[in-house]
Parts: sequence; structure tokens; C-alpha cells
Amino acid sequence: MVLSSGLGGAAHYWAPQIPVLAQHFRVIAYDQQGTGRSGGAVPEGYSIGDMANELAALLDELGVSRCHFIGHALGGLIGLRLALDRPSMIDRMVLVNAWAKTHPHTLRCFAIRKSLLLDTGPEAYVRAQPLFLYPATWLADRQDWLLEQDAAGIAHFPPTETVLRRIGAVEAFEIGVSTIVAPTMVIATRDDVLVPYSCSIELADGLPNAELTLIDHGGHACNITDAAGFDAMVLRFLLER
Repeated sequence: MVLSSGLGGAAHYWAPQIPVLAQHFRVIAYDQQGTGRSGGAVPEGYSIGDMANELAALLDELGVSRCHFIGHALGGLIGLRLALDRPSMIDRMVLVNAWAKTHPHTLRCFAIRKSLLLDTGPEAYVRAQPLFLYPATWLADRQDWLLEQDAAGIAHFPPTETVLRRIGAVEAFEIGVSTIVAPTMVIATRDDVLVPYSCSIELADGLPNAELTLIDHGGHACNITDAAGFDAMVLRFLLER
């Protein structure tokens, strides 16, 4: 079981899922290039294809020839690219608030986030990030947790150039999915303020072997805001035969 995170790129994003999934699978959660413990620079013109190649190289190194895959947002885009480039590597796939072409609304959100980073600095960028990830009512009850997340995000913030190039890869993403045959669960939340759920509807319609699950509440990071519900849905799909 491979877990691929969104723009933040760090394995710890999946902390609510790892213990549950580990009861059934060998779980591989990784820090993407330029993030977390992986660190390092990413080149100019960095793309989702490059990220998929990096993941394929990691799996080759670990001797993994076939796996299930769960990807959140950007992580889902990596899964789509990997499923095209190395179709034999993907068994079942779960894509959470992902898309086949970056939506103008999402581009607008990223333009705002880039302006915050460049004009005000990393602290403003980090403090604004939860507004794109979580519902307001969920955040309102977790102010102490939010302060802890802010402090950790500021302390471990990657180089600005790395963040901008990773955002650039998302902005440029567009892919054809009609030849991806892996059974796929597409999950989307109606109250996601970053990625319109219509993107997931279109993605599921374009995939030959997909099922769509729409959730009313949970925001962009629904695997965190309702971890138990998310885990149950995913396990049902992954374990069914």
C-alpha cells in the first residue's frame, strides 16, 4: 500500500490512516522530493511526471512490483501518471479530491497562496493553508491543534523556490485517463474550497473502471476530518474481491 500526499508532500499527512491500513497491508508512506526528510532541490520545469518517476524509482528500489495506491490531491495526480506510465505497478487506486486537469478555481487559489508566500512570507502562507484544507466549523474547535500545526509548518518550511516549482507542476497538470484500467475509487467532498468536486465527477467519468463517492462534509483533507469514515470506505474498496 503506497500513500502519496498532496502539496505538502510529507508522509506524516497520513498519520490517521497508517495504523489502520497496516493491519492489512505493508504500508509505504514517503516524503516527496523537496519535502520532509527527503529534502533536496527540485529542478526548473519540475512536473507531475517527474514526481511519478521518483516514486517508481523508489518502488523499484524497494522491490515493489505491484501495489495499491492512495493519493490525495497532488498525490492523486502522481498516481494517475504512474498508472499511465507503469500500469502493471498499480492494483487498486484511491484518488482523493484529485483531477485530470487543474481547474481555474484551483489556479486562483494557488495564485493567492503564491502571493502570500512572495509578498508576505512563509508564516502567512502556513497560517492561511488550513483555510484551504479544513471546514471552518471543524477548525473552530481545534485552535490549540491549529497553533501547533502552524508552528511545525513554519519551523520545517521548504525553500520558497521548491514550493513554487511544486505548485507550478500542479498548475500545468493535464492528463488523459481513458486508458487507465486499474479499479479506482474517486472520493470528493462537496465542501472542498480548493478543488471543486465537479473535477472528481469528471475524473470518474473519464476512467474506464472507476466508482465515485461524494461526501457532503469534510473539506479538502477529508481523510483527517473524518478519519474513521474515510478508512472504512477505503478498506471496503481495497479488500473487496
